[in-house]
Amino acid sequence: MFKRVVWATDGSKHADVALDHARRLAEEAGGELIAVHCVEMTLPGKAGGALPVYANEDELRAKIESQLSELGGSGLKTRIRIARAGAGEAAHAIADLAREEGADVIVVGTRGRGPLTGLLLGSVTQRLLHLSPCPVLAIPARGEEA
Repeated sequence: MFKRVVWATDGSKHADVALDHARRLAEEAGGELIAVHCVEMTLPGKAGGALPVYANEDELRAKIESQLSELGGSGLKTRIRIARAGAGEAAHAIADLAREEGADVIVVGTRGRGPLTGLLLGSVTQRLLHLSPCPVLAIPARGEEA
């Protein structure tokens, strides 16, 4: 059913929980898992260049590539796509890549925030529900974090 599965990841433990679900969906359909990570950029400064919002982007990419390599070792077809967007625009970039890839589903973790916190702070998952070209499977936080 879901042959092209997009796993949207920010490298967090909540995204890692969603990876297991994304893997199972792709495996069951004999499909492909595409990891999408969005590097959010600051506004350009006086010197002109924008910088990543998070300083550990290289570490995050290495972690995601390692996770995909492990899955690829089990025979699952995997790829990574890196997007760049302004701060707060990750959902748009993920939705655009999902559209470009012809995704059947986007799997994303939640951070376990309540509706009021999500409303006040914003949420990539909430925005994806409105922007996505395909179904979004939101995997809730587990255990004490939920």
